[in-house]
Amino acid sequence: MVSFALRRVGYFLIAGFAASVLIFILIRAAGGNVAAIILGQHASAEAITKLQEELGLLRPLHEQYFTWMGDLLTGDLGHSFRTGQPVTELVAGALPVSIPLALMGLLLSLVIAIPLGTYAAVKQDSFIGTIIAFFSQVGIAIPVFWAGVLLALVFGVKMHLLPTGGWTPWSQDPVEAFKSLILPAIAISLTLSASLTRYVRTAVLDIMNEEYIRTARATGMTRTEALMKVGLRNAILPVITVVGIQIIDLISGTVIVETVFSLPGLARMLLAAVAAREVIVVQSTVVLIILFVLIVNLIIDLLYGLLDPRIRLGGKQ
Repeated sequence: MVSFALRRVGYFLIAGFAASVLIFILIRAAGGNVAAIILGQHASAEAITKLQEELGLLRPLHEQYFTWMGDLLTGDLGHSFRTGQPVTELVAGALPVSIPLALMGLLLSLVIAIPLGTYAAVKQDSFIGTIIAFFSQVGIAIPVFWAGVLLALVFGVKMHLLPTGGWTPWSQDPVEAFKSLILPAIAISLTLSASLTRYVRTAVLDIMNEEYIRTARATGMTRTEALMKVGLRNAILPVITVVGIQIIDLISGTVIVETVFSLPGLARMLLAAVAAREVIVVQSTVVLIILFVLIVNLIIDLLYGLLDPRIRLGGKQ
C-alpha cells in the first residue's frame, strides 16, 4: 500500500507541475495589456511601459513563472494589479461562500442519489423503480441556471420562503447565511443527483448479477440482505469514481449558480478577474482549483487501493 500511495503522490506532483505550466502559458497567450487596462485608454506609451516594468511584466517568461511558483509554494498568491489587495485575501473572502455551497450541493446529491439509485436497482421491475430511472434521465437534461431561476421564482418570489439572491456573512447572521445557500445548493444538486442516481443504479445492478451474490442468496439471504452484506463494498467502487467526476462538475455548476443568485463566491471573483485581465489573480486562483481537483482524484485513487487490494497489488493502475 505504501508503494502504491507513493506512486499516486508522484503522479499528483507531476500533474500539478504540468497544470501550472499550462495555465501560465495559456493566460499569457490570451493577450491583453494589463498595464494599459489599469491606466485607461488615454494613458501614454511611456506610462504603460513604466507600469509594466513595475509589475514585472517585461521580464522573460521563465523568470515570471519561477517567481510566481516560488511565491506560490510559500503561500504568497500574489497581489491584484488594480487594487494591490493580496490574492489570499480575495480567496479567503470568497471561500466562506463557495465551500459551504459546494459541500451542501454534493451532500444533498449523495443523500438523494444513493438510496434512490439502490432502490431503483433492487426494485427495477416495479413502478417506482421505473419512475426513478425515468426522472434520473430527465434530471440530467435540466440546465443548472434554469433550475436556479425556477427555484428562485417558486420558493422566493411566489412563496417568500427563501432569499432569491444576495449574501449575508456568517459572522453577521449564520441562519440567514445558511438560508442564502439553500436554493443554490438545490439547483446544483438536481443535475448531479440525477446523474449519480443512474450510476448507482447501474453499479448495483452489475453487482447483483455477480456469482457471489447468487451464492449468498442460496444461503437464505434476501436480495437486499445479500447486497448490503456482501455486495456493497464492490458496488461502492465505481460510485466513488463518479463522485470524483461529479466534484469537477460541481465546480462548473457553482460558476453559474453564484451568478444567478448573486453570491460573492470564488467563481464570481474569478470571472471578474478574467474580465479585468488580472493575470496573477486568475492564474493563482485557477491553480488552486486545479490542485483541489487533483487532490480529490488522489484521495479517490487511494480509496480504491484501500477498498480493492487487486488495484494496489496490480501495480499498473
